[in-house]
Amino acid sequence: MPLFGNVFSPKKTPPRKSASLSSLHTLDRVTREVEFGLEYGSPVMSIGGQNMMFENGQWMSETVGGNGAQKEVQRLRKRNLQLEEENNLLQLKIDILLDMLSETTAESHLMEKELEVVKSHNRQRK
Repeated sequence: MPLFGNVFSPKKTPPRKSASLSSLHTLDRVTREVEFGLEYGSPVMSIGGQNMMFENGQWMSETVGGNGAQKEVQRLRKRNLQLEEENNLLQLKIDILLDMLSETTAESHLMEKELEVVKSHNRQRK
């Protein structure tokens, strides 16, 4: 028997008191919805004196004076779409040209082999 008791069996901790001292869990559903506000609305932020609101997946300006900036953003978005479409068209053209080059190269190799076969037949006849 050890002198100071068993070192590897610590005492059990006493059970904790109630986890929550708040009475909010006792509220009914309707009161909880009003209290916590399940309808958060759109996120709003202010940057450089301009209020922005997130709607339909985009940040929109709330201020009336920010119309010029919003028009510039719309213009840039339109230009961005045009450039993306142009980029897609150019990628398609490159793919078509590479296919054409591959086809021409394959045909050229086939013709060279056929020419070699014809030349070898002509040498054998002589």
